[in-house]
Amino acid sequence: MLDSIPYATIPEAPEFVTPGAMVSRMIDGLGFRYYWATEGLTPNELEYQPGNDSRTIAETMDHVYGLSLTILRSAQKRPRDVSKKQPQMDYVEKRKKTLENLAEAGALFKTTNDLAQHKIVFLRPKGTSEFPIWNQINGPIEDAVWHAGQMVMLRRIAGNPINPKVNVFLGKLND
Repeated sequence: MLDSIPYATIPEAPEFVTPGAMVSRMIDGLGFRYYWATEGLTPNELEYQPGNDSRTIAETMDHVYGLSLTILRSAQKRPRDVSKKQPQMDYVEKRKKTLENLAEAGALFKTTNDLAQHKIVFLRPKGTSEFPIWNQINGPIEDAVWHAGQMVMLRRIAGNPINPKVNVFLGKLND
C-alpha cells in the first residue's frame, strides 16, 4: 500500500520559501527517491553485489539508515552517538524506519527559522565533533541521494528496475 509509509509522493511544497523549507524539500526529494529505489526489492536484489569490493543493496540501505539518523538528530538539535550499534532490522523495517526518520527531519526543518542551530554533532568514545548545517547538505543529505541512485542502478542490473512511472521532477507516479 503506497500510503503506509512516507514518500510514495513528495508532500505539497511549503507556501513560503525559507531556508528551513529549502532543506526540508531536499529531504523530501531524497525520501521520494529512496522510497522508489527500495520499493519491491527481492532477496536477490538485496544481496546483489557488482563486485567483491562493493556494497550490496542491503548494505547500502544500512548506510542510508545511518545517514537518516544523522539528518534526524540534526533536525532535532540532538547529537548522534555513532558508537551505538544500529539495530538489526529486516528489509521492511529498515526501509520504513529510514523513511520515517526522513519525514520527521523534513517536518522539523520546514518549521525552523535558524538553520545555524541545526549542527551535526557526533558523539564518539574519543570525543565530540561538531559541524555546521552546510555539512548536512553536502554530507548526509547528498550522500543519501547518491546512494539512492546507486540502488536504482544496482536493482536494474539485478533484473528488477524501479517502477517506470516514477517522475522525480513532479514527485509522483505518472498516470
